[in-house]
Amino acid sequence: MPHPTVVLVHGAFADATGWIGVIAELRSSGIPVIAPPNPLRGLASDAAHLASVLTQVEGPAVLVGHAYGGALITVAGVAENVVGLVYVAAYVPREGESLDGLQGSFPDPPAAGNLKEWTYPLHDGTHAIEVTIEETAFPSVFAADVPEGVAGVLAAVQRPLAAVAFTETVAVAAWRTKPSWALVAGADRTISPEVQRFGAARAGAVVVELPDASHAVALSEPTRVADLIMAAVRATS
Repeated sequence: MPHPTVVLVHGAFADATGWIGVIAELRSSGIPVIAPPNPLRGLASDAAHLASVLTQVEGPAVLVGHAYGGALITVAGVAENVVGLVYVAAYVPREGESLDGLQGSFPDPPAAGNLKEWTYPLHDGTHAIEVTIEETAFPSVFAADVPEGVAGVLAAVQRPLAAVAFTETVAVAAWRTKPSWALVAGADRTISPEVQRFGAARAGAVVVELPDASHAVALSEPTRVADLIMAAVRATS
């Protein structure tokens, strides 16, 4: 039987190139993989965009979400062809819960105090808020185990997240019915490791923890991330 297609979903303040090392590892093992863009405009609309991608994936799929992408795979993962969920330094919310609500039970991570607000226009002529991480703080709070020059470039090219994504609630939790795996980044300063552990445990996920990994673990530890994804692929093939 062919392997499921791995669908990699990036999170906020980043783009799909953050999966470059993971993609190389998966392809070297013969696993089909795509990494579609995440619009970062709001939880409901972003999950709907991911769901539309899944309708165009032939055969079964394993969804992998980094950070905010974890919330999206939680919702879109109810699609019939999704056979497994992998959370990478990610939020793992339940139905009816917002990201602010999930984080609110734990101390704020350093990234929360280093967000910069921007505005963008809506179709009705009003404006909404989006956020990035302050460029000078980005290397330490997002990519502390990535080479300094690379972290600086990532800070300069980060993609903003619409602030509404923090307050929208999750409509459904696919981990209720789909098997899940989770990688906890133990030195994460963007999403607290405690938040990652809590969500993963609640979902009954198979958990791997890298104690020294930053939020940018897919870049700094692509082999370890790919190993967990391949375990999910093997279990669902």
